[in-house]
Amino acid sequence: MSPTDAPPAQDAGTPGAIVRVAGADRPRWAVRADDGGLRGLGTSLAALLGLPLDEARHVVAAALADGPAVDAGGDLLPPVDEQEVWAAGVTYRRSRDGRTEESTDPSIYDRVYTAERPELFFKSTAARVVTDGDDVGIRVDSGWDVPEPELGLVVNRSGAVFGYVVGNDMSSRSIEGDNPLYLPQAKVYSRSCALGAEIVPVWTASAGPWPVRVTIERDGGTAFSGTTSTSELARDLDDLAEWLVLALDLPAGAVLLTGTGIVPGADFTLAAGDVVRIEIDGIGTLTNSVVVVGRRLHAEESR
Repeated sequence: MSPTDAPPAQDAGTPGAIVRVAGADRPRWAVRADDGGLRGLGTSLAALLGLPLDEARHVVAAALADGPAVDAGGDLLPPVDEQEVWAAGVTYRRSRDGRTEESTDPSIYDRVYTAERPELFFKSTAARVVTDGDDVGIRVDSGWDVPEPELGLVVNRSGAVFGYVVGNDMSSRSIEGDNPLYLPQAKVYSRSCALGAEIVPVWTASAGPWPVRVTIERDGGTAFSGTTSTSELARDLDDLAEWLVLALDLPAGAVLLTGTGIVPGADFTLAAGDVVRIEIDGIGTLTNSVVVVGRRLHAEESR
């Protein structure tokens, strides 16, 4: 299957979910009604996440009751406007084992897994985020690449969890495994961060924990599939959010990816043309085709 063959996974959507819709003049934020239609929020996500949680809930409820109809046929855009995306690492036992497997200095991951302070790292600016139906990338200078299916927390300016979103923290295992200090290059590059199109507010979401599934399709077949549950998280979700804002001002809020419990074995790497499908029950779906991004260094090109 070619990258252009992967259809967006958008469906009728989740009632109460918040989406960003392309418009003729500008994107609009909207909330999905019970009938599948969209009602305009009349404000930005940044402004919404600048409010206390109770006030933000009131704004969403008012939009559902009286908000103007928004064309539900418009493309759904990445569900961020001014938010940074951050990520947590080594929050599942399987993630710890996978990082240990790839690393030349494995002991540090045992220490991170059991430490009080979590591993938190910057993942993406809002402008670099891709969404459902877009391409995700693997680096041209990496030989071992995997998706990381994750539950994302949408947190407000004070660090309270406003909602949830499906995430894919694309990762180069070969680059990070070579040296843990290469983590930014393994994690932060073009098309390395994908978020589902819907934010499900905490008051709308079903009670967790939530099952997480990933399927990677290649040449019409299944190259890899895996499942986990957020019950396997070694960290508390609210605690992760609290650590994020401990010494960091986030006036527009942020998205915090909470780590992955699904790590393919050393015999698997993503390839261009693969299609990655992630599902988190009650939260949403995310489907992306894989493309190669970047260019090789001049010295490598001349060989």
